[in-house]
Amino acid sequence: MVMTFAAPTHAAGTNDTKFTPVAPQYIAALGDPAAKSGNNAQTWGLWRVDPGPRGVPLSSYKRLIEIGGVAPARWEFDSKDWWLEEHGLIMEKPKFPLAPGKYLVTGDREVTTVLTVHRPDKDGNQRWELGEGAKLYDVTHLACRSARYTPATSPNACSPANAPRSEFRVAPGRPMPPVEGCNKQDYAVLIVIGVAAENTNATK
Repeated sequence: MVMTFAAPTHAAGTNDTKFTPVAPQYIAALGDPAAKSGNNAQTWGLWRVDPGPRGVPLSSYKRLIEIGGVAPARWEFDSKDWWLEEHGLIMEKPKFPLAPGKYLVTGDREVTTVLTVHRPDKDGNQRWELGEGAKLYDVTHLACRSARYTPATSPNACSPANAPRSEFRVAPGRPMPPVEGCNKQDYAVLIVIGVAAENTNATK
């Protein structure tokens, strides 16, 4: 997921909320693509910088382990919880959970709107909603594919060494490939181009 573009600082329907422009950040989101709002935003994460250029090719996985699991970009590989992107790069994890607040999000297609993430309720659930009747699909960057892999049985059974390299690059909008021995969870990727002034510190 490598991209750059000029970021607007406002969108229709923001109710005069002031947004601070940021270099693109990336939300890993779960939900029905047709949903305009929902629950469980506490299961969403945030990459503050593009994880793609900081990733490690599958072909370099053996070397990554040999050097102690610390990538050249200084993030640490977790064999029990690891991520892949569309080119077959092993990525660092996003930070969980996504902080409450308002985010200006886009899929770099037609729609730019406000994502509101509410504070946790008494049960820890965080609601989310998009502005202007937008759907989660509308603000998903289809070219950015991401999936989380965790052991299906024993911890050692789920390894990037088992990833089918011939399946990459994954086409825009397509699911990430399964990996033998792993549970897989695909995440939609939303691009953040601005944050509301009151939650700027949460995304730094």
